[in-house]
Amino acid sequence: MDCFQDSVHKSHRYKMHASSGGGFCDCGDVEAWKIGPCCSKHDPGAATAMVTDECVLEPELCGRVEKLFRVLLRYLTDFLVWEENFELSAELQPGTKENAYYCVLYNDEHHSYDHVIYTLQRSVNCNQEEAKIHTTLIDKEGRRAVKRGTLRSCQQAKDLIKSNSEHISLQPLRVEILHAAVMAHQTFALRLGSWFQKIIGYSVGFRQVFCQVALEPNADRDRPCLISRLMLHDARMYKGARKIVHELIFCSMLMETEFKRLFAIEFTKYYKQLQKDFISDDHERSISITALSVQIFTVPTLARQLMEECNVIKVIVDTIMDLLREHLDDNNRFFFLGYNSDKFTRIQIIFHDLRYVLISKPSVWTHQLRRQFLEGFRIFLGLLKCMQGMEEVKRQLGQHIAVEPEWEAGFTLQIHMRHILSIFQDWCASDEEILLLAFKECHTVLTQCTNQPFRKEATDFYMCKHILHVRPYKVSQEPVSIHLPISRLFAGLYVLLCGTGAIERLDNPESYDFTDLAEHPLRCIVLAAQVSAEMWRRNGLSLVSQVYYYQDVKCRDEMYDKDVIMLQIAASKMDPNHFLMLVLLRFELFEYFNGSCSSKDQDQLMHWNRLTEEMLYLQRKSRVTKEEVTMREVIHLLCIEPMAHSSLVKSLSENENYETGLEAIISKVATFKKPGVSGHGRYEVKKDHLVEFNPFFYHYSKSQHSKAEESQKKRKAKEGSDKALPPPVPPAFCPDFSNIVRLLSCDIIVHILRHVLQRAAEDRPTHWTEAMIQRALHLIGQALLEEKTQLEACSVEEVTFDFSLKARLVGSEQENSVFHLLSKIKTLPSIDAQKDMIIWLLQMFDIIKCLRENSSPTVSMATESAKPEESAQDKEKAERKRKAEAAKLHRKRIMAQMSAMQKNFIESNKMLYDNMPESGTQGEPAPAVQSCAVKQKELCIAIGPQRGSTLAEREVLTCILCQEEQEVLPHAPAMVLTVCVQRSTVLTQCRGKIPTIKADGSGTYPLFTPPNLAIGTHTGSCGHVMHATCWQKYFEADQNTTRNRLHAELIIDLENGEYLCPLCKSLCNTVVPLIPLEPLSFDYENAGIIGQHLNLPQWIQVLTSRIKGLKSLSQENDLNADGSSSTGTCGDGQPDFRSILSFGVQEPRKFSDSVTEMLVVCATTVHRVGLRTAPNELCPLVPVMAWNTCAFTIHAIENVLQEEEKPIFGSLQNRQLAGLKAIVQFAASQRLKCSQAVVQRHFTDMMGVLLPAMSRKNTPSILEVDFFHLLVGLVLSMPSLYQEEAVDLEPSSVSAAYNHLYIFHLVTMAHMLQVLLTSTDFPPAADEEETEEARAAAELYATVSKQTGRLIPDLSGSSVAQRVKKGMEPFLRCAALFFNYLTGVHPPEELFQTSVTSQGQMEALCSYLALPFNVFQLFQDYRDSISPLLQRWCGSPAVAKALKGKTQTVRYPRRRNRLIDLPEDYSVLLNQASHFQCPKSTDDERKQPTLCLFCGAMLCSQSSCCLSQLDGEKVGACTAHAATCGAGVGMFLRIRECEIVLMASKSRGSTYPAPYLDDYGETDPHLGRGNPLHLCPERYRKLNQLWQQHCILEEIARSLEVVNVMFPFEWQML
Repeated sequence: MDCFQDSVHKSHRYKMHASSGGGFCDCGDVEAWKIGPCCSKHDPGAATAMVTDECVLEPELCGRVEKLFRVLLRYLTDFLVWEENFELSAELQPGTKENAYYCVLYNDEHHSYDHVIYTLQRSVNCNQEEAKIHTTLIDKEGRRAVKRGTLRSCQQAKDLIKSNSEHISLQPLRVEILHAAVMAHQTFALRLGSWFQKIIGYSVGFRQVFCQVALEPNADRDRPCLISRLMLHDARMYKGARKIVHELIFCSMLMETEFKRLFAIEFTKYYKQLQKDFISDDHERSISITALSVQIFTVPTLARQLMEECNVIKVIVDTIMDLLREHLDDNNRFFFLGYNSDKFTRIQIIFHDLRYVLISKPSVWTHQLRRQFLEGFRIFLGLLKCMQGMEEVKRQLGQHIAVEPEWEAGFTLQIHMRHILSIFQDWCASDEEILLLAFKECHTVLTQCTNQPFRKEATDFYMCKHILHVRPYKVSQEPVSIHLPISRLFAGLYVLLCGTGAIERLDNPESYDFTDLAEHPLRCIVLAAQVSAEMWRRNGLSLVSQVYYYQDVKCRDEMYDKDVIMLQIAASKMDPNHFLMLVLLRFELFEYFNGSCSSKDQDQLMHWNRLTEEMLYLQRKSRVTKEEVTMREVIHLLCIEPMAHSSLVKSLSENENYETGLEAIISKVATFKKPGVSGHGRYEVKKDHLVEFNPFFYHYSKSQHSKAEESQKKRKAKEGSDKALPPPVPPAFCPDFSNIVRLLSCDIIVHILRHVLQRAAEDRPTHWTEAMIQRALHLIGQALLEEKTQLEACSVEEVTFDFSLKARLVGSEQENSVFHLLSKIKTLPSIDAQKDMIIWLLQMFDIIKCLRENSSPTVSMATESAKPEESAQDKEKAERKRKAEAAKLHRKRIMAQMSAMQKNFIESNKMLYDNMPESGTQGEPAPAVQSCAVKQKELCIAIGPQRGSTLAEREVLTCILCQEEQEVLPHAPAMVLTVCVQRSTVLTQCRGKIPTIKADGSGTYPLFTPPNLAIGTHTGSCGHVMHATCWQKYFEADQNTTRNRLHAELIIDLENGEYLCPLCKSLCNTVVPLIPLEPLSFDYENAGIIGQHLNLPQWIQVLTSRIKGLKSLSQENDLNADGSSSTGTCGDGQPDFRSILSFGVQEPRKFSDSVTEMLVVCATTVHRVGLRTAPNELCPLVPVMAWNTCAFTIHAIENVLQEEEKPIFGSLQNRQLAGLKAIVQFAASQRLKCSQAVVQRHFTDMMGVLLPAMSRKNTPSILEVDFFHLLVGLVLSMPSLYQEEAVDLEPSSVSAAYNHLYIFHLVTMAHMLQVLLTSTDFPPAADEEETEEARAAAELYATVSKQTGRLIPDLSGSSVAQRVKKGMEPFLRCAALFFNYLTGVHPPEELFQTSVTSQGQMEALCSYLALPFNVFQLFQDYRDSISPLLQRWCGSPAVAKALKGKTQTVRYPRRRNRLIDLPEDYSVLLNQASHFQCPKSTDDERKQPTLCLFCGAMLCSQSSCCLSQLDGEKVGACTAHAATCGAGVGMFLRIRECEIVLMASKSRGSTYPAPYLDDYGETDPHLGRGNPLHLCPERYRKLNQLWQQHCILEEIARSLEVVNVMFPFEWQML
């Protein structure tokens, strides 16, 4: 990859594929590249080229090395080819021979992991864990010693292993008993192989000596050289030994040109035996020596040398024939009934080697090359001869076929032959002499083929005064085969002869009987037509499948297209009338068109009609260049519908290099429409190429023809033109095929067309079909276009094409000519759809008539025949226009009548309308409304004594289940909103560190959320509402239904209460009740009076007294519970205990039982999911988790809005809006359903952060809490202080307003100090006059510096003010959201707009939250109260430690998390993956590198080396990483597969398209197409939104709901 990135090829068109690797880089190999063989680093001409070793060994050293290498390599070879019955030589025998043996078990591919584990447990007395280790190592290394002992004990173990494995599989495991000394020698031999690789890498000289020793002939000529011995024993060696040998060959012989040639000769010499060994072996080809063929045969010069010296074509084809010989029948043709699919699959691989050898055709032919190629071609024709006519079929009559015959093997062979046949033809075309000899050879072999012979003698057939003398043959009654490779090769070679002009040099051209040569291809086409006509239904799906592939893009180049070419060859050489008579005979329509047969059998009539359609469909195709062929294909594909690039590629045939030629022409014929955030780019055909559309394009299937026709007719109707689809002007034939056009003007074609049109004119539905007429009209159109083209190119006397004359004259005396019949059928209602086409044909007749008469075809003459039709159309248009005008006038009269009635009614009831505005001013707001709006705008304050009122809003919602409407009221039956509660790390500032709850309760989480937001509980909703009772019924029914679904656990977790929303199928796990806001008209007068007595110091004093009093009361209650007596009320000892109540109390809201129940349900789920604990509604942390999920959800929404640069209000989706409103009210209502003492205790603990006098031992410092979570908790728990023993109370609206104000001010000041203490990056001071805000900020900084001892010199007040305001802005935005949904006060308009400046946004936030614009003014307004608090806050040991850098702090504003940055070019990622090494693996085995998009960690996926324990279960690296990085949620990019994996838990996940697109706007999962990929920012942004909006679970559930899987993927092992 590094070399590729630094080469010229980086800017070229290239393909990417991920494989298991192997071999060496091709950088510097001049034969591997057409241009630029070296990268910039290895280019010899570059200034910075790398230095290579070119040293030559001294003769003495060379001799010593040669002797040493010879001894060591012989030793290595002897022990790697060791057999069980061999004996050690005397010099290698140990001094004292011990009775120590190993029972060695070898790997195979027949037995599964479980089988081997079971066998080992039963045979060698090991436990399951040991058996698993043995099995893993056997699979990895190829063998393993499973027992050490005496010969007898090892023999017993061997017998047991074989017997136990035979019970499971018919083939026993391979087991050998080896002496301990032999095992030691073999282990040493393997290490010696690694040593060889290392030592020959030091010097080119060492490498050359090694190659010489390895390839030197054996003294015994009957024995092969050392390297050949290793190759021949490859199939018997185990994996580890094979790997060493292959790597040794790679780094030695394949690195030296001359030795590579010698090795290639050795490889070719033993090629047949190596392939036979591979066929009998059960290991994959990647670890077989035969896989080296690609390294040898793809080198052009090497392949040419092997062809000249070894005739490698003959060797490979002979190998194929030897391996397939068992499948030959008595007629020497292949018959694959009962074949071994595994063996056949391995044989197919050999065809790749033949393609490799032929892939580069020679530019210069030598005599030896010609001779060897022709010999190889003859052998290849022998292989094709065995395929010619194989697997013939006969039409089944009566009963349906009992057993479907085998057909896949034959077509698999054909598919593999496709490119080889094409390459052979290219080779032949490169030399005229070779082409002529190959053509003759092909013809000779074709005449020798005796498949499907005639069974009757030749007979005369008469039609239209023409006589055809031919032997009869009925495809529907006689055997026929679809496999005719020699006939098709002959057709291809004939076309090449015509193209090169070599046809003139052909000896005895009259000796070629083209009637016989076209016989079998014609039968094949007739077979396809009869199958399409459903005449072969009883032959089953096997024949339908064969015909499908025969015409499919995978096979049609060398099957269907070549058959058509063969017919064209025959048509160009035969009399056109005789040719068409032959076609009619083989289609079994001769008597039908001759008028000598009739039938009333509906099936027979249908077959005749369908066969007529297919026969008429046959006459087409001309010769053009390859580029023009591709252009026609693309135009006609795009005429069906706009298509993606990949769809076009799949629909086009590929050449031997897997190229379609699409890129060269696509820009000429189509325009590209770029994709959006989803979907893919599409090509649309250019309008100027639509004239080339042919509705009967010969590669259209029936469905494609229908779609294309419908699409083009719609287009024409949209453009307002007629719906005629005339044939395009065909390209000219080459001279040798020019006679084909005579078919369109011969007597038989006119007779056929008259016959078809006559049946339509008789209007007998059973005797004709519209498709038949359509094809006949198309042929007439083709004939007229041909005649018009010839008349325009030549004089009338020179033109022999006379179709129009015959069409007018033949049958004219009975008004039965083609022309007259067209005029007749034009008026038939049954073929109204073809009327436009018939009109066009009649116009063409007139144009041609004018051309023949040498007069200009005037408009009047050309349209004369169409005048009646046009006048009819004009009448129809006029009638439609008249009706439209009448309808318009009628509507106008009715509207005037209604208006008059309305005015009359108003006049009659004038008293009722006195107070109504005029109709013209209905849209204008009344002055009263305007004044209310002004007043409301003035009171856009959410908290404090100036807060706005909460307007009464009546909310009526519809249940999505029962469709009944209900108003949302607190005392009514509950309406619930579907929600999904999930743990989240989206906002974390310390990824991978998730806090836990300590068992002893000493921890601060979850009561105090740390500022790093390491983990949170998010609650999101899809926005759909139900009655609580409806939801309960649906939930129970859904649970019961889902339990019976296959793999339901992959979609929803029933045990955790999950379900899918009934409407949108979003994943949910609870519901939240809808609680309306309580209308409030704020008492400003009372608020002003209370404000005079309740300032911040007084409020703190009252609050402190209340908390102390409640604590004292609680202790007395505890004493009373223990039996002690109480002396009086708490008020006697605490005079200010109830003073808090004097500022206003009221009775709390009452909820219905169903609302209360749903509050408990939701709270329990939030608690269970957030803390991953068992459900417990009595847990004291239940209200805390409710407050935390409210705060975290607001945090997450603010984060998304800020990320998308949207205003804080007015830009939320409806589902977010409804969900947030419900969650805030749910959290606010929690205190009513929990123990008030518990809530009071939580309030006291949280207040201890702000008021150190209330703090406890474990109360965190101001740097250790998130103040927005604290704000939400304090505001929502504060009303619990008003609770009395005898009566339920809560603060009045005025009292609550002051509580909110002072809590918010205290929290805000603490947060400002938090921002100030954690900031180090203060902006530079602006050269402006110092403002009041800057002075206040400087004063605060001076005070804090004095308290903490940290002072940054030369820091201006404006810098401090700017930094603090920037840091606290997210907090203020969250607070604005929270108080808006808590109080319902409308925010200022500035917070709904994005155009407002940041300064304006800040001022609007401060105004809404009752803060001074100069937020530092708070410290001066509350100086007396805040100074001691400031001292205590700054004096905390935790703060001192943080300022010294001993603990990590969070800086504000917090870093906004995004998915990691990905490289723009995907090849960069592939390069990173290629360098990835698993940290836990010691070998170099290929891994599956997977990238975490949250943190950028590269993980080793789906590998046993990285398994770990999670909750007592073994899981893969990705699952374990997701547990810590994303709280169980993960988003990974599998680099080699180029796909995203979304994970939601150990058992749930789904794939998602990667954000990388090719130049055609398409993703490429698994790099199937291999096009260069580039990052799409929009799609990556969508992935980022998917994560930040907590929609990953929802996406997984929806994708799994759509796709039903039979065998689930084990996501936990990812």
